[in-house]
Amino acid sequence: MKLWLKLFLAGITLMLLAAGATLFAARQFIETPLDMAASGTVIFNVDPGENLFTVSARLEREGLVRWGEAFRTYGRFRKAILQAGEFELSASMSPRQILEVLASGRPILYRLHFPEGLTMREVAQAVNATGLTTAEKFLAACRDRDFLVSQGINATDAEGYLFPETYFFPRIPDKNPYPILKALLGHFKDTVADLPQARDPEELHRMVILASLVEKETAVPSERGTVAGVYANRMRVGMLLQCDPTIIYGLGENFDGNLRRSHLQDPKNPYNTYVHPGLPPGPICSPGAAALEAASNPEKHDLFYFVAKKDGSHHFSRSLREHTNAVIKYQRRGKPFPDRSDEKGN
Repeated sequence: MKLWLKLFLAGITLMLLAAGATLFAARQFIETPLDMAASGTVIFNVDPGENLFTVSARLEREGLVRWGEAFRTYGRFRKAILQAGEFELSASMSPRQILEVLASGRPILYRLHFPEGLTMREVAQAVNATGLTTAEKFLAACRDRDFLVSQGINATDAEGYLFPETYFFPRIPDKNPYPILKALLGHFKDTVADLPQARDPEELHRMVILASLVEKETAVPSERGTVAGVYANRMRVGMLLQCDPTIIYGLGENFDGNLRRSHLQDPKNPYNTYVHPGLPPGPICSPGAAALEAASNPEKHDLFYFVAKKDGSHHFSRSLREHTNAVIKYQRRGKPFPDRSDEKGN
């Protein structure tokens, strides 16, 4: 064999060996964790728009991969597009696993849950507890009229439109409250989409106000339509609604837990439905789907009064005489009249 051919074949062999060694080393890097014995995890944040160069360098600095440059090369080879958010990583994960998490895994989600019947301020406290944003920022967003209008909400603030549900959110840059608010309003819109009032923002707002009263007045599902019917009947004939929760809402932080007769007679409280006719100026809480449905289609009946019973349910009456007897039966029981009136119709 000629010398030049021998040299050529030797060169090819060396190149193949080098390539094989490189591939082996690359595979070893990709599949081998930095510390297989590591038991703890760290929260690794990827900012929106952050590139593979800065992420790779931080992975090396934080002791998650051995060589940031090799990780970057691997990411480019895979044409990986990093997701923004917080991710739970460990040095016991291989670079391949880390890249899969950052490119296609779900970021850490924070749970936001609040039940029916909370006010906007109470919802803001629930949001604050997640750490995603502050109560102050969330309330400011709730009062952003331009944003509400852009979301199809015809109201001065988001009271009544923050739909009670369980939500999950990733960490939001700069504690921006708007993605959270948009999700809550979006869930509300989806819930009422099939109700007839949804086509008219003003009618929808009146329905939400009525639904908030229904939500606050009873926790018994079967009574919601009946309560809505009582209020519909009262408005139809021009009777005062006489709803205690509206007064309490109007008192705000001044309410000490004791509703007094002076509160019932105070015309300065715009939410005093013992003095001011019709619905209050706005919703008093976040109603759930059942209350919204009840307010959309109040039960048809001839009932005008109701009084709470000891078990949390209510007795409904047609006449004032019947209602007065129910008050004596379920609440007075021969005791002196307290300095308040929480029976509808007094």
